[in-house]
Amino acid sequence: MNYIDRLVAELCPDGVDFYPIEELFTTRNGYTPSKSNSSYWENGTVPWFRMEDIRENGGVLSEAMQSVHESALKKGGMFPAGSIIVATSATIGEHALINVDFLCNQRFTVLTPKEEFKSLLLPKFLYYYSFVLDRWCLSNTTQSSFASVDMKRFKKFEFPVPPLEIQEAIVEILDKFTNLEAELEAELEARTLQYEYYRDSLFEALDCPRVPLGSFARLVRGSGMPKTDFSESGVGAIHYGQIYTKFGTATAEVIAHVPEDKAKKLAVVNPGDVIVANTSENLEDVCKAVAWVGESDIVTGGHATVIKAPEQNAKFISYYMATGQFNKDKRRHAFGTKVIDVAPKNLAKIEFPVPSLEEQQRIVDILDRFDALTSSLSEGLPAELVARRSQYEYYRDQLLSFPRKGGN
Repeated sequence: MNYIDRLVAELCPDGVDFYPIEELFTTRNGYTPSKSNSSYWENGTVPWFRMEDIRENGGVLSEAMQSVHESALKKGGMFPAGSIIVATSATIGEHALINVDFLCNQRFTVLTPKEEFKSLLLPKFLYYYSFVLDRWCLSNTTQSSFASVDMKRFKKFEFPVPPLEIQEAIVEILDKFTNLEAELEAELEARTLQYEYYRDSLFEALDCPRVPLGSFARLVRGSGMPKTDFSESGVGAIHYGQIYTKFGTATAEVIAHVPEDKAKKLAVVNPGDVIVANTSENLEDVCKAVAWVGESDIVTGGHATVIKAPEQNAKFISYYMATGQFNKDKRRHAFGTKVIDVAPKNLAKIEFPVPSLEEQQRIVDILDRFDALTSSLSEGLPAELVARRSQYEYYRDQLLSFPRKGGN
């Protein structure tokens, strides 16, 4: 029996009371002030939270990336500090504790403890228990044009209300896990910056010709292959969207397949080729590359270009396409606003260093070791972070499991 179990047995031997959301909280929906009224968006002092705030700054927030003017407030005024925002439409499975009076957009439902429960609840305990709510939300959505939580059932979801002493003990333990994870993430970020600096320095120091990509490589643009063409088996395939979401510098495995009849119409990727995402919604991801180092041919589709340079090292090319210099060069050829594109004919104009194959392999060997330390999920800091996160989630689930009063 651990410390929390002993506290529960001592302070609530008959179990813990659970209350449905509709009884425990006041619930309100967030909203977006009218974009057509520019005065709402000028000289703002009211924090207005969006999903981007959680993604950028975590789940306990005191500042918003964007503010609105007080004139944008509806009759209900601001949502009070200590409330939990829960994503109940579009991107489901996220939440945050807000420590200031605020507004948020319509993707969130705001949970504010009712007055009669405030003295019985720690906001941070509610924050941690909301991870349980997140999982519930992901499993209880309604079918429409976009995903949304079944709000009728949402209001019936129950939160435990153990004694404050138990809440405090749980928060203290989970805070320590969270801080350890944050320290590892900060160290990994520092290592990544160090690696990127060293990688760029290796390429800058090369004493070799720099020539347009098109002078030593053949560029083949893909077409077709919507995700609806994917199948359980068939010919291996890499979709352009996977290049900047699923893969690193190189891969020997695919996570998608297409039927053989459809594969015949697609661009063939041979071992030693490099696949480039020509299109993205941002400049950072456009021209992200992955070297195909598998043993057999695969295919790719639209918004992707295959670099075929059999006399060169594919991983060397892919590593170079992650450097600061390449990113600077590609920006000169990028066009578009909502969707950014670099056409193959313009990609072919960008200059690449072309040292000897021996020198290319030397640099690849060095960068492979650094990449493993900053990206590999099987070794280095990323592996430790994954292990710590799994351990944290396991203990969090254990700590937040309470015997229910009455046993039902």
